[in-house]
Amino acid sequence: MKPIYNFSAGPAVLPKPVLKRAQEELLSYQGSGMSVMEMSHRSALFQSIIEEAEALLRELMGIPSNYQVLFLQGGASLQFSMVPLNLGKHKAAYVDSGSWSKKAISEARKIKQLEVEVVASSEEQGFKQVPEVPFIAQDFDYLHITTNNTIEGTTFFTAPDTGKVPLIADMSSNILSSCYQVSDFGLIYAGAQKNIGPAGLTIVIIREDLIGLKEPISSMLDYKVQADHHSLYNTPPTFSIYIAKLVFEWLKNLGGVAEIEKINREKAALLYEAIDTSELYTSSVERKSRSLTNIPFTTNNTQLDKRFVQEAEAAGLVNLKGHRSVGGMRASLYNAFPLEGVKALISFMEQFEKNAKGAH
Repeated sequence: MKPIYNFSAGPAVLPKPVLKRAQEELLSYQGSGMSVMEMSHRSALFQSIIEEAEALLRELMGIPSNYQVLFLQGGASLQFSMVPLNLGKHKAAYVDSGSWSKKAISEARKIKQLEVEVVASSEEQGFKQVPEVPFIAQDFDYLHITTNNTIEGTTFFTAPDTGKVPLIADMSSNILSSCYQVSDFGLIYAGAQKNIGPAGLTIVIIREDLIGLKEPISSMLDYKVQADHHSLYNTPPTFSIYIAKLVFEWLKNLGGVAEIEKINREKAALLYEAIDTSELYTSSVERKSRSLTNIPFTTNNTQLDKRFVQEAEAAGLVNLKGHRSVGGMRASLYNAFPLEGVKALISFMEQFEKNAKGAH
């Protein structure tokens, strides 16, 4: 099989050592004669998997003891509803920094009796930067941000100051890839399929004083029910949790989040330099907002962009097509994406540019 470099925005590339380990243990986990996919979520073997996964995540992110870690389902998109259902009593503040924050705002506005206010937006700038977040009124139930915008390629590298108002963050696309202080947030949530594991698992990290503020209409949507049952209220996504544990082990062995952030910065810097020094490619993202994990770029020619994506795929550089709302190309450089893949892309870009010039 010809090797490829997978630039998919999600589900995304997983570490090769993790896939090999899962392959080795697929038919019989720890000599049990059962795959993790086959064993009861109530079994001692699976109990050790979920406990180890939580312990590793706590260590990697420095999660304080007064925070609960939940392994849930429904993707980050379900959290767009769970957050306001559990935390929204009167009025909630949202920052609009792109497509995913817009969806979160839309879902929150479906909750009756909750006033939703957009306190900052970069829509007028075409979402080419993250907006400046003002210090908000202290009577908001919470402030919601999306730390990394996969489609637009922008990032909040530091948490805005919210005073006593809990800060809620959708970290789906940059959790574990950059260092954040968990204590700056009241709640962090993330779909797993970019930096953690297969689709189907959602991580929620929630400060204990925010659990049980309201009683949502459904037990499945209640953080208190999920926390009281240690994420085992119903059958959790067992195999995804197992893969997540392996990914956490892989990341710990690499040196943790601080070390992977250095690697991610190196990968991103190389690609941004190639774009900025080129006469063909451009990035419209404001420099101080540029994402480390999702890098959109374009030739400013729709037909040339299409040809780039086709020829890149033929060269083993796959899933580079930009999101339909933005166009162009997008390289997603998550934790498991190798430095060699970035260098291969840059080499291809240089050759494509030479060929494009020759055609004129």
